[in-house]
Amino acid sequence: MANIALRNPQYKNIVAGTVGSTNPLSVKCTITIDSVLRYTLIKNNPVVGDNIQFDISELARDYLNIAYKSNYGAITIRIDTVVSTHPLINGLGTALSSSSTSDIGFEAYGTFDEGANPIVPFLATASAQFLIAPNFLGNTDGSAPPKWQIYYPTGQEGYVAYMTSTGVLAMYNFNGNATFQSGQGTNKCIIKRIDCTKYGIGTKIIFINKYGVQQDLWFFLKETKQVSRTNENYKANTIVYPTAGKASYDVSNAPNKLFNTQARQSLTLSSGYYPEQANEMFQQLLMSEFVWLERPVNSVPTDNEIVPVIVKESNITFKTSVNDRLIEYTMQFENAFDYINNIR
Repeated sequence: MANIALRNPQYKNIVAGTVGSTNPLSVKCTITIDSVLRYTLIKNNPVVGDNIQFDISELARDYLNIAYKSNYGAITIRIDTVVSTHPLINGLGTALSSSSTSDIGFEAYGTFDEGANPIVPFLATASAQFLIAPNFLGNTDGSAPPKWQIYYPTGQEGYVAYMTSTGVLAMYNFNGNATFQSGQGTNKCIIKRIDCTKYGIGTKIIFINKYGVQQDLWFFLKETKQVSRTNENYKANTIVYPTAGKASYDVSNAPNKLFNTQARQSLTLSSGYYPEQANEMFQQLLMSEFVWLERPVNSVPTDNEIVPVIVKESNITFKTSVNDRLIEYTMQFENAFDYINNIR
């Protein structure tokens, strides 16, 4: 059972070959999602001997309902696909041949370099790996060289996703003092602690990363809040006509009226100083279609809430130690909802 990336095309295929003396007149593809038959696709009159393909990714992704999960467990779907050839058009008649596959669908994507039909965790060379942007750090503790590093404020706990060599997804929960998290074999993840008390407690951004799992990215330095407003207006007739005397109007009654006023809040965050190896994390944040921000609750400042946000940047320029010396990113996040509640 493969862990497939549904943000990429995922092809299922069969050769429309002759069985005995019978040529297939149709090819049928059924897509069952979480044990419910959702789609039946048919291609009539295939060219005998051709490899007939069906792209199931967009159809399956419609049933992948991504939402924030406090335990960081990945939201996935099971996809069972059967492709078969038939002696009659419209997929009728006893199947001449068939091919069945079962997959787990992730809100993940592979890059062009990683080829067609990408499977999470893509071009992994290790037997298992953490599902975060690889940093490929050097040897820091005398053991096998660690391949991953994440960055958290001192005292903050968190989660990191891990996929075993058999393709099973696991979530590690580490406490606020942990600085080292080991995986299977020689795979290791260093938890780098950052002291940001000079600037507050930092701001946590949660996003669905390239592998289709939630990942934290902390912005350690200053933050700037903004609010923007939109509205419409019209000119009203404020003249009144008393029963006696001339027409008049009240100077306190404005003739220029506003309506449909809405507002959006946004936040500009500074990442603080990251090593050059962390550039991939910011790239994956930019590519994500699901991003959340953790912020204090207005009525209870000691409590936090998770709200959906949109990354306003459309591009980032990768920074390097040679060009920029200190690597710091400033990004703007806008609330993915209107400030004045208009949910109907």
